[in-house]
Amino acid sequence: MQSIDKYRDIQAEATEWRRYLHQHPELDYRLENTARFVAEKLASFGINHIETGIAKTGIVAVVQGGRGEGPTIGLRADMDALPILEASNKPWSSTTAGQMHACGHDGHTAMLLGAAKYLAATRDFKGSIALIFQPAEEDGYGDRLGGQKMVEAGIMERYGISRVFGMHNFPGMDIGKFGICHGPIMAAQDDFEIIVKGKGGHASRPHDTIDPVVIAAQIIIGLQTLVSRQTNPVESLVISVTRFTGSNSNTVIPDRVGMAGTVRTLVPGLRDFAEKQIATTAQGIARIYGAEVDFDYQRYVPVTVNHPDETDSAIAAARRLVGPSSVDDKLRVRMGSEDFAYMLEARPGAFIFIGNGPTAGVHHPAYDFNDEAIPYGIGYWVNLVETELGS
Repeated sequence: MQSIDKYRDIQAEATEWRRYLHQHPELDYRLENTARFVAEKLASFGINHIETGIAKTGIVAVVQGGRGEGPTIGLRADMDALPILEASNKPWSSTTAGQMHACGHDGHTAMLLGAAKYLAATRDFKGSIALIFQPAEEDGYGDRLGGQKMVEAGIMERYGISRVFGMHNFPGMDIGKFGICHGPIMAAQDDFEIIVKGKGGHASRPHDTIDPVVIAAQIIIGLQTLVSRQTNPVESLVISVTRFTGSNSNTVIPDRVGMAGTVRTLVPGLRDFAEKQIATTAQGIARIYGAEVDFDYQRYVPVTVNHPDETDSAIAAARRLVGPSSVDDKLRVRMGSEDFAYMLEARPGAFIFIGNGPTAGVHHPAYDFNDEAIPYGIGYWVNLVETELGS
């Protein structure tokens, strides 16, 4: 087990980077300032091979080891923020109204930059590392997500990446602890939209209308039975309606209302089931009341699946840093989704969680990345490189 102290030397500087990025959040692919900041830091570390503009604002930087020939492994961090009004009340809160780093991508970027600085100085490994800084993990702004776009841009082939690794912070897990599991670790994400088309009218005369608001409410309730009564309880399925739009007036029953939401699954068969049965349920309920339904279903992100050997390597690297008792290698699968899944479809690899302490949850207005996690994240990346490329 190593001492974490040697990574604390970078913590203060990495914390400054992280807080700067937190104050200046940018969304999806529109990361011009963020990408420029990252590229300038990488160059200041003496890294010469830096490619920018991948998948619009993504970056890949290559650090050659000092111990001879060997494979190239990829280390990935995401850079984008979320369209949320911040309520953390921290001195380094967002200076851009309605945008904030509510998922810790500022911390992910700072930790990988810290590891880049350390590894560029020591180069105590064979082969090389490809530092992947990815845009648009949260939202593709009308396009595919950044993980998929970077894979499609050919980064795995162009840089000869043989294995790829990712990391995400975990609110509620203690600082200095890690969590991971073999096989599926995060769910697939599909998105759906339903438009209920009825007959509008005055709110005082609902009997003269085909009220799409009431019909939509029935559909929402009906969708919940797909989970509670039509799905095997040992197979995970989450259906959440997250948006609802109707009339802009209290006295108007609209002609139509729209709703949209997300589906999370762990097995392909449930994706097929959800797509078919959401449509069938919505259309059936609408038909009873004389309404019609338009339905759209998009398969968005695949299941994030950790590969066996690479998961063992990730566990070994984390345990080397913090000891066996601080690494949960049987973490329960999370039903959130992660577009790192596309990279794991392209190359074997593993995705691990790092403790963020007792903070607000991700995607919450009060969330803030915990800077005390920074030396542990840097140390994990360094240990992973030395575990994979050191012998």
